[in-house]
Amino acid sequence: MAQREVQQELSVDQYTLGLVGPDQEWAGTVADGGTIETYTPPGCWGPMITPEFRGGHEVTRPIRVENAEVGDAVALTIRDVEVTSLATSTGSMRERTEAFGDDPFVDHRCPDCGTEWPESIVEGTGEEAIRCAECGANASSFGFEYGYTVVFDEDHTVGITVDEDAAHELAEDATELMDIPENARQHPILLYAPSEMPGTLGRLRPFIGNVGTTPSVELPDSHNAGDFGQFLLETDHDWGLESEAELEARTDGHMDIPEVRAGATLICPVKVDGAGVYVGDLHANQGDGELSLHTTDVSGTVRMDVEVIKGLEIDGPLLLPNEEDLPFISKPYSDDELEAGRALADEHDVDLLDEMGPIQVVGTGATINDATENAFDRAGTLLEMSEGEVRSRCTFTGGVQIGRLPGVVQLDMLAPMDVLEDRGIAHLVREQYDEGERDA
Repeated sequence: MAQREVQQELSVDQYTLGLVGPDQEWAGTVADGGTIETYTPPGCWGPMITPEFRGGHEVTRPIRVENAEVGDAVALTIRDVEVTSLATSTGSMRERTEAFGDDPFVDHRCPDCGTEWPESIVEGTGEEAIRCAECGANASSFGFEYGYTVVFDEDHTVGITVDEDAAHELAEDATELMDIPENARQHPILLYAPSEMPGTLGRLRPFIGNVGTTPSVELPDSHNAGDFGQFLLETDHDWGLESEAELEARTDGHMDIPEVRAGATLICPVKVDGAGVYVGDLHANQGDGELSLHTTDVSGTVRMDVEVIKGLEIDGPLLLPNEEDLPFISKPYSDDELEAGRALADEHDVDLLDEMGPIQVVGTGATINDATENAFDRAGTLLEMSEGEVRSRCTFTGGVQIGRLPGVVQLDMLAPMDVLEDRGIAHLVREQYDEGERDA
């Protein structure tokens, strides 16, 4: 079959209808050591207002990786993220309770005729524009509590929020301005034309909000995380879970961590044979925590290299950010710092652990505290350390950062390179951070 033909470079422009899992149709197979290119539609808002979707994102079909088996890991080195949208709308959300059952991201139904996941059409602009194709009722599950529309400069370095007239004009050409891909099935959120907060300038730095590997059970793509996944517990729709233990099948692809950008390397667990790499939910920018729960969703292209790490049995992602994105305390040591450290070690007759490498262990859970505990557990298993040692190393040479509220964190630390060598990822850490001579 075509998806079994191994390709050194694989381009993907086919998407799921809001789901990730082992039953999704494969996009193809990329070689171990090969390159993936994707062209993705916007994430959250478009699928959220399109009632046909079963999840809150529109991600690529899963990509099979040569040699990847359950119990391995896949390293994704992100070479490029390019935004192709010219404008977008976003803000904090308001739920239309009449248009869904248990979950507004998943369990859609027309408020008038009751059709589940109804096909929809667009009539005009604004929050009444998404209509049930069967009966004509407003079928979207979401509106804006507070919303704004952003246009980008030609180089995508800054964006500015616009007023009501400009937002309406942009909404009239929403599909083209957002560059919705031909194979995408979402309605562009630019149609809603929100216009609060006009004249506000923001810096842009694109990143990938939902990227990783396929979970071992089918999940709504936006719920492939320990915090959003809580909404699946004790629900009656097709993707409801009975217990927290069932959520362990997740791979935490939905992170919304701004450091998952060009130049970073993300190491992902393999929970189905072939890994099933997928990409979606590109954002033009976001502050830590994604405090509105949403940010600037955009279309764009991603290029990344793929490498299988045999036998690296991890439960969730590891992130090797760009060095400039690391906190001061967990950056690699400079030559001058190492020289001072060796002198201090000699003075006090102790062996210096001079071979240390930065890693970030991603943790998720119902709350930030739960996510941090999850990261402690994952780091302890990865590095064969007690929780006390993990906490101590993270306090002395690292820390914790908030990816998304309510429950995604990055646990920073400088880890001993001999341990990383044993786990098969030392070469990735060296490639990421050991380029050239370091200055003080």
